[in-house]
Amino acid sequence: MSKRETKASTRLVEGGRRKEWRGRLVNVPVERASTILFDDVANLKGSNPAHGVYRYGLQGTATQWALSETLTELEPGAAGTVLFSTGLEAITTALLTVLSPGDELLVTDSVYGPTRKFCETILKRFGVTTRYYDPLTIPEMLAETRAILLESPGSMTMEVQDVPGICAAARERGVVTLLDNTWATPLFFPAIAAGVDISILAATKYVGGHADVMIGAATANEAWYSRLEHTSWDLGHSLSPDDAWLGSRGIRTMAVRLKQHEESALRIATWLKGRPEVGLVLHPALPDCPGHEIWKRDFKGSSGLFSFELRSGDRAAFVDALELFGIGYSWGGYESLALPVDPVRTVSTPPAQNLVRLHVGLEDPDDLIADLESAFAQ
Repeated sequence: MSKRETKASTRLVEGGRRKEWRGRLVNVPVERASTILFDDVANLKGSNPAHGVYRYGLQGTATQWALSETLTELEPGAAGTVLFSTGLEAITTALLTVLSPGDELLVTDSVYGPTRKFCETILKRFGVTTRYYDPLTIPEMLAETRAILLESPGSMTMEVQDVPGICAAARERGVVTLLDNTWATPLFFPAIAAGVDISILAATKYVGGHADVMIGAATANEAWYSRLEHTSWDLGHSLSPDDAWLGSRGIRTMAVRLKQHEESALRIATWLKGRPEVGLVLHPALPDCPGHEIWKRDFKGSSGLFSFELRSGDRAAFVDALELFGIGYSWGGYESLALPVDPVRTVSTPPAQNLVRLHVGLEDPDDLIADLESAFAQ
């Protein structure tokens, strides 16, 4: 593989496809393994677990390493990527990597619901205090603050945070920064280069891209990668080779899919702004979305997920009336989805109420607009 500097879309195609892993095949094959055999006891005892070293199934095979390496190459400044069976597992393991009993964790108030639940249950039981902050501010960091968990844009309400500003303030105080970067992916927001210590993806979404696999990934800088990797092994986490192969299959086309998600979602969000039934449209690329100026400064694009406010009426009835938009959890696949959502807040006020969240898939946007128009009529 050439060592020339290449663009991100090229790295998506070439990443992880080492000849020693794939041979004469285009793709690295599925290598399923629990036990790895050694030539003698000396070699067994002399082997240390590491990326690219066959030791035991928990530490992976070329199938997992290929996906991990591709994700790492998308993040300038990253030291490595650890794979997990879900995005939530990636978040919780990253938090357990950086936190100890007695620590304080700062969390954006617009955080993904299951992450909030983990903070309020498991971390609380382990003696970690969670304090929430308004996503549109740079939070105050107290002496006991150990880490900050960001999510930008925010789950459901799409506020864009000043990630570089928060990371710079955290670094001055020795505070670790973690970011849920699922919405943008490293294609639209290279988080490690922006100062984030650990960047987390629910790779179930745009990396997989086909609604048929669950994967989590956490990419870390030099200071945190080894500790993150060993925490994952100590907890017994592993991504199956079959799921890793599906992730590698999906990631090769992620750039073209994201372009279409972006184009269609922007068209539909703009159309919704003109509807009398709709209040605020929460799409980071639109000027009236909270944090839009930061999005404009820091991001290279926008994906297919956004929310909008119904001025009145039954959100469930509206969603039920849709035909092309499926009703279901998750997003990021080729199919469009719609859900009524209710953001939970502790210290800040959501920018809008009576929200419907859309994921705009790869269907023709004219057909999706016709589907929305029909639901409004009903």
